[in-house]
This record gives sequence, structure tokens and C-alpha cells, in this order.
Amino acid sequence: MNVRAAAARVLFQVVDKGQSLSSALPAAQQTIKPRDHALLQEICYGALRFLPRLESVAGQLMDKPLTGKQRVFHHLILVGIYQLAFMRIPAHAAVGETVEGTKALKGPRLRGLINAVLRNYQRNQEELDALSVSHDAGKYGHPGWLLKTLQSAYPEQWESIVEANNSKAPMWLRVNHQHHNRDDYRTLLEQEGIEATTHAQATDALKLTAACDVSKLPGFEKGWVSVQDAAAQLSVDYLQPEDGELILDCCAAPGGKTAHILERTQNCRVVAIDSDESRLKRVHENLKRLNITAQVICGDARKPEQWWEGEQFDRILLDAPCSATGVIRRHPDIKWLRRAEDIAALASLQSEIIDAMWQQLKPGGTMVYATCSIMPQENREQVSAFLNRTPDARLMLSEMDNPGRQILPGEDDMDGFYYAVLHKTSDSVQE
Repeated sequence: MNVRAAAARVLFQVVDKGQSLSSALPAAQQTIKPRDHALLQEICYGALRFLPRLESVAGQLMDKPLTGKQRVFHHLILVGIYQLAFMRIPAHAAVGETVEGTKALKGPRLRGLINAVLRNYQRNQEELDALSVSHDAGKYGHPGWLLKTLQSAYPEQWESIVEANNSKAPMWLRVNHQHHNRDDYRTLLEQEGIEATTHAQATDALKLTAACDVSKLPGFEKGWVSVQDAAAQLSVDYLQPEDGELILDCCAAPGGKTAHILERTQNCRVVAIDSDESRLKRVHENLKRLNITAQVICGDARKPEQWWEGEQFDRILLDAPCSATGVIRRHPDIKWLRRAEDIAALASLQSEIIDAMWQQLKPGGTMVYATCSIMPQENREQVSAFLNRTPDARLMLSEMDNPGRQILPGEDDMDGFYYAVLHKTSDSVQE
């Protein structure tokens, strides 16, 4: 299929149909040549980052929007505008290939319209671009509700958060301690001409100067290294697993944190649960590549009695379902798929899960509550409420007036993440 047509279909499925980019994009890549996969990804990610700008330009150039069965061609126009505005593709190629996309989308009669719109944009680009950033949505590339929430929660940092969200994320690696330490693996990368830098806190993390295909990473197929953001890697540093313990990774898919626990310890029994059977396939795939073993269970974290009859856990990593507002730079579709009302619903779900999981933790045990969100309602407010209703819970490594650690997008070039370390007091010292 024509790459621009494939991109238009992906945008249509995400923006109009509410499908996630992580499912729509791989399906579309199956319809095009492998050499075009990177181009398709660049167009889709970029168009979703700057969607309001593109919509603004399209609105100025068209008398009325395309609707119904013609709606996918509206997204084809956005694909064309994105290429002309943000990519280095020669203008004649961007326009020509986008217009050719009408054939693959079975709308050749719209060929003239799309060509005219894109040519008109070329002629008036400076004026149209100025108009596209004259309003907050276009200027900042975020929906109004999210922008207002960020401004309220982070009055001094919201602009840097927005900037990070609209940037490309770097490629972080997690070095498997069972094979190499970080410095030794960095040397292996250098021998292959791959430059990388270390992280001050995530002791297994390396950031590539330029992203590359995993097939070029030394020993990737042997499990020497995995791709994982440095912020996510910090989960194991907060959990502090010890050899021989029984550990639960709750809401574990796709399994990166499960694997990291096992890479850091010896003779640990790790149980990984998730409610999504399809996402658990990724857990099994990751464990197989790394040649490590965990007990993988499909189950509802709110109802552990349905899937666990064993002893209580020494440690629990609860990577709770969340708004994922900390990883927008990796998943720009989140900006357009999330709604303001989702936050309260997610906070309610998190509350149920943390209460249920606390009952599965041994006295004297440690729970790490984590999200890839930057919403206070899901993070510090959630933990504060839990501590207020849970007499045997003690907050570690932070103060009650600002519980946990909130990592903001772009901080040390990491994704946005939240961590709170909770200790369960033994019966003998409960108040």
C-alpha cells in the first residue's frame, strides 16, 4: 500500500475510532514494504503530536470538512500538510505521493481536491502556519482539558512538560546484570560504533545517542539487553528485591519490570499478573528471550482470591493502570484518546487495587506503588488517601505532605513516572 494512504488510515482509526496507535500502527506496517516502516511511523507520530495545527490549516483551506465515507481523506490531507510543514521530504514528492494515496483509499475522484489543498498550503504556508499557532491547542499541541490540568498542577513546569511531550523520546537500554555490567556493555556498543551515555540513578540504564534497530545491539537475541526507559528501570531500585524472596509484579505486562527483578536477584520466585490475556503474550516473549522464569497469571488485581491461594508476598510492585500522561512523547495518541473524566475513573480503580494488594503483602513487607502518570489525583493524592485509611502502612523515602517521587517528562531525559515506597508494619508494632 501507498505509505501516505496507510498513514491516513492509522490517523482515522486513532482519532475518529479511538483505537490506540500501538495497535493501529503495527497492523498498517503489515500492508507496506519493510523499508517504509520508519517513514510510516514518523508520519503517524508526528501528525498526532501536532494534530491541532494540522487541523487548523486544513480548516482554513477547505470550505467544508470531509465526512462519512470520505473522512479518511481528511486524514490524508493532514498527512500531506504534516510532510510539508515538518519533514525534509521534497515538496513535490510529499504532494505527489499523498495525492497518489487516493488510489489505495479508493477515492480517485478526490485527487484534484487534495492536490489543490496541498498546493494552496505551499503558496500560503507562512500565513497559515501563523494562524495554526494563534490558539492554545495549536501552540501547545494538547487538548484544552489536559493543558488546564497541567497548568493547575504544575504552574512553573507545565510549559517544559508540554515541550517534552511534543518531543521524540530517546532510546534507553536496560543492561542485564546476569551477563554484563553497564560499563562493560557500553564498551561492546562502542565497538559496534554505537554511542551511549549513562544515567546518574538508574544503574543499569544506557541512553543511545541515536536510536537503532535492536538487531544491531550486541547480544540482544541472547538477552544481554532490553529496551526500557530509565524512569521505568527505577522501579527495581525502589523495590530493592532480595535473593530468595516471593515477589509480585502486579499489572505486569509487557513484563519489563518482571524481567528486571529477575535479572537483579538469585532464586527469587516472581509472580506476574495482568488482566489482559493478549498483553501477557509479550510477557512470555520477553521471559523467553531473556531465558528467565516467572509464574505468569491472567487475573483481576482487585480480586486476588480468584487467582492466588499462596502465602503473602515479601514485596509487591504495583504498576497501576493509569492515564499514561507521563509517556505521551512515546504515545502521542494518549492526548486525543484520554478524556478528563477518565482520571477519576482510573483513580477509583487504583484505589481498589492498592487496597486488595495490601492484603497480599506480608507484615514487614514493601510495596512500591508506581504509575506512568503525572496526574496528582492518580499519584500523591492517591497515596495520601491510602495512608489515611490504612493504619499499618508507613511511607518511606518521602514526606507525608508530598508523598512519593514525581518524575516529570523530560527530567534527565526520562519519561514521566511516579513512585511511592510503602512499608507494612508488623502486628507487634501496629498502632
